[in-house]
Amino acid sequence: MSRFVSAGKKLHNVQIETGVLLTNLGTPDAPTKPALRAYLREFLSDPRVVEIPRLVWMLILHGIILRVRPAKSAKLYKSIWTEQGSPLLVHSLAQKEKVAATIKQQFGENVAVDIAMRYGNPGIVAALKNFQQLGVKRIIVLPLYPQYAGPTTGSTFDKVVSEVKQWRYVPSLHFLSSYHDNPDYIDALANSIGENFAEQGTPDKLVMSFHGMPRLFFDRGDPYYCFCHKTARLVAEKLGLEKHQYQMTFQSRFGKAEWLKPYTDDLLAELPGQGIKDVAVISPAFSVDCLETLEELEVESREVFKAAGGSKFRYIAALNDRDDHIKAITGMLTPYLK
Repeated sequence: MSRFVSAGKKLHNVQIETGVLLTNLGTPDAPTKPALRAYLREFLSDPRVVEIPRLVWMLILHGIILRVRPAKSAKLYKSIWTEQGSPLLVHSLAQKEKVAATIKQQFGENVAVDIAMRYGNPGIVAALKNFQQLGVKRIIVLPLYPQYAGPTTGSTFDKVVSEVKQWRYVPSLHFLSSYHDNPDYIDALANSIGENFAEQGTPDKLVMSFHGMPRLFFDRGDPYYCFCHKTARLVAEKLGLEKHQYQMTFQSRFGKAEWLKPYTDDLLAELPGQGIKDVAVISPAFSVDCLETLEELEVESREVFKAAGGSKFRYIAALNDRDDHIKAITGMLTPYLK
């Protein structure tokens, strides 16, 4: 009851009208086995992420995966960890600071901006409770997954609603579910790729690698696959690329089930045999660089391509806190801030 009373008193003297919450998937607190076990337990326990019978999955998760995978994942995270911490969190905090500064310049002091992770820290619940204490009258949630998917954006919606539905006063809630075809986002991607081509030359092929998803999710109606295709097509059109100059693929498979195809590493292993020895790889599904880009693409995929006979491989960084990316993010928020 005290939580409801304090929040109610705050509403009578509102100074912060709006809370903007940017979210991403998450990261372990440290590149260690215990930290990875805690992170993976939360992540892989989400029914949006693994859609098989709960009892069966819990036996597999706790009996096998959490006994084996944390040590392997910790080693991979350690290879990309920085002095400031997890790259995903470092880049996300930089995004938050730039978005907050831009919004403050345009709308003044009555908007609070925060960043939260669906799994791990800083968490979504803590950020929302901070907004509640500020007495905000509306909350805008922007999951930084350009292409909607149930295991990412859908899961974020679940977490937000599970917290807010407990509040005595529920503020207006605006949830932005996808921006796969947002013009400013497409421009930022095209700008990033164009700059790389200008510096290093146009490759034989541009590979746009999106995070993978079990084929079953698509069969059950998840629009992610279609959204990825549209993003890739719009970027290619913006760059003036012909169909033979680019390819869309999917990475990060887990388990034995069939996932969306074509698989990134399979394609990279085949290209040199087709006379394609110079490739550029970018992952439009990631708003910031993380394990899946810095280790899986930059390191593992490079090794696959070179081992197959490729000569030049360049990974094009995620948009991170580029100014044109910040423009895209703030532009999507602006209609709800006026």
